[in-house]
Amino acid sequence: MSESADQAKPVLEPMDEHNRKLIANVHPHDWVNPEPEDRYHLVVVGAGTAGLVSASIAAGLGARVALVERELMGGDCLNVGCVPSKGVIAAARSWNAAARAGEDFAGPSVQGTGDFGAVMERMRRLRAKISPIDGAARFRDLGVDVFLGQGSFVASDALEVGGQRLRFRNAVVATGARAKAPPIPGLDKVDYLTNETVFSLTELPPRLGVIGAGPIGCEMSQAFARLGSEVHLFNLADHILPREDTDAAEVVERTMAADGVHLHQGIEIVEVAARKNGVAVVIKKDGKRRETIVDHLLVAVGRAPNVEGLGLEAAGVEYGRVGVDVDDRLRTTNSRIFAAGDVASRHQFTHSADFQARMVIRNAFFFGRNKASKLVIPWATYTSPEVAHVGLYAAEAEKLGHAVETLTVPLEDNDRALLDGEDEGFLRVHLKKGSDRILGATLVAAHAGDMIGLMSFAITHDMGLSKFSQTIFPYPTQGEVFRKAGDLYNRGRLTDGAKRFFAFWFKIFS
Repeated sequence: MSESADQAKPVLEPMDEHNRKLIANVHPHDWVNPEPEDRYHLVVVGAGTAGLVSASIAAGLGARVALVERELMGGDCLNVGCVPSKGVIAAARSWNAAARAGEDFAGPSVQGTGDFGAVMERMRRLRAKISPIDGAARFRDLGVDVFLGQGSFVASDALEVGGQRLRFRNAVVATGARAKAPPIPGLDKVDYLTNETVFSLTELPPRLGVIGAGPIGCEMSQAFARLGSEVHLFNLADHILPREDTDAAEVVERTMAADGVHLHQGIEIVEVAARKNGVAVVIKKDGKRRETIVDHLLVAVGRAPNVEGLGLEAAGVEYGRVGVDVDDRLRTTNSRIFAAGDVASRHQFTHSADFQARMVIRNAFFFGRNKASKLVIPWATYTSPEVAHVGLYAAEAEKLGHAVETLTVPLEDNDRALLDGEDEGFLRVHLKKGSDRILGATLVAAHAGDMIGLMSFAITHDMGLSKFSQTIFPYPTQGEVFRKAGDLYNRGRLTDGAKRFFAFWFKIFS
């Protein structure tokens, strides 16, 4: 055995029993790196989703695999992303449902404040409970040599970590990305939160400012407002979630405003400055300046790829501002080395990283020719209601030369959504004109993230929208919205000529 692993890693606060358990799994203090094999079939740099999936599949196939992680195994998703955020969002939804039970369902009135500290303690407890699946011990037991410390390429076929050289046949760069600060005057002179630090809060910010109205900014703005913060969301664009259709964003905006989020949209942020009573966000709109004081500022704008310190130049791997350069098979400029996940993809989602990793194994070891551009990748923003999408938006489809037919089914036409009080939203499906081929779909609904998988399945397996009209869904469920979309398509195929024929046909049988 060799020297102990590098101890440098992010500090998770507070250092309670849950965070100690988390670290014991994903970066054990007493971990000792193994003696390297003479040569590995695969060396994986980064133990986020893409790295973990690559390593586990390769080891399961019998390959000699080394996994290198300098910080926390599990990456952003487990430690500072999907897992903690959904824990906080679940609590916020529960608090909101309790507060609205009287108004919406004639339930008992709820007064007073909740325990924000307990919300965050629950999140930490559940995060720690989930962490063993991404932990060092589990991957050692899978047959993976786990090295904790900074890995750096020293040749086209070798990497060093903690003074040890790992030679490889193939490698995967899966180091992910991190929060990036926008160029706002004064931002570097104040303390601010990112997704990497916001989940260390133990006390509710009385006033929270959020810069950025993408998925993270919107999710956290709504959640903290529901938990009792006075939230100010600063958005340079004219509507939130700028990637989504305007009317989809408007549905979420109305709910966020009803939850108490103060939306400052279409503005310019002039500066951020420290004040005696908090942090000032100075904005300008229509030529007028205005200053808002907050206690904490969350910056949720942009990501930067983790490429520093990897020695990519020594390996002949080219990279740029947006990450490692890869071709459609996820190969870098060094044919031995692949890259997957946030460090090399515009689709920065856990599930995208997962499937890119699977593709890397096929392409690296089995002469695969799988292409990343062929992946059908859905995504969801977990506001209330949720906004989920898969495939092309209408403008994208038209730009690619597709004639598009768009069908929209309002959720107010869905009985279950109406009964649940969740009828503000819609399903929108873009079809290739003249056929039922699905090009893309957007769903705005309380459970859109869970439901969009049906559309993803249909596009992946080239199933037309009419198939949904032939599928029986339980009644009443919000999933029936897909069947209604299929019925809507079929009714559109009933031409005037067909109507005249049926009129004649039934006249015969009258």
